Amino acid sequence: MDYSFNLYNSLAPGGVCLALKKIVPTGGDAPVILCIGSDLSVGDSLGPVTGTKLKRLLAGLNCFVYGTLSKPITAHEVKYMNDFLKFTHPNSPVIAVDAAVGLAGDIGLIKIARRGLKPGSGANKKLQKVGDISIMGIIAEQSVFNYSLFSATRLNVIYKMSDIIAEGITSFVLDYLQNSQQRDVASDFLNYGG
Repeated sequence: MDYSFNLYNSLAPGGVCLALKKIVPTGGDAPVILCIGSDLSVGDSLGPVTGTKLKRLLAGLNCFVYGTLSKPITAHEVKYMNDFLKFTHPNSPVIAVDAAVGLAGDIGLIKIARRGLKPGSGANKKLQKVGDISIMGIIAEQSVFNYSLFSATRLNVIYKMSDIIAEGITSFVLDYLQNSQQRDVASDFLNYGG
């Protein structure tokens, strides 16, 4: 099941958190967040802006965020990310965040799904899927000239979407880590005959 939240809905951050709770499997290591995009185009900057906010919000926690404004994960780096993530974080679900194009009525929606995403599709690039869970911000209408639409996107839309996504992911990760600690304590208690 896919979940969608409008960026002007004040309940959207909570919705993002709840959707992730339903989709992300429990019991493994903390999720890894992969924020895809470039700071060279406003429309393609949703991932790096979100990643930058998440780095600040999740600082000091056992959670990895890849893709920020200072170190973006672009189409060039995406080619290597699946192997890198499988080797470095074998037991962590990967949440991939990216900007996307869609139907005219979908502009402004944040879509969450239990499947990876194909970065660069909006710019007609053929890259492999990344991630286990996808969060896509629909920033423009799908067209033959998708890349020009990415550059015509308003920064305010990107910034608002990144706020919602970062707040929702942060709430989810904090809850995930807290529940993970509680599971570990309960397991230790049972294993040692508490």
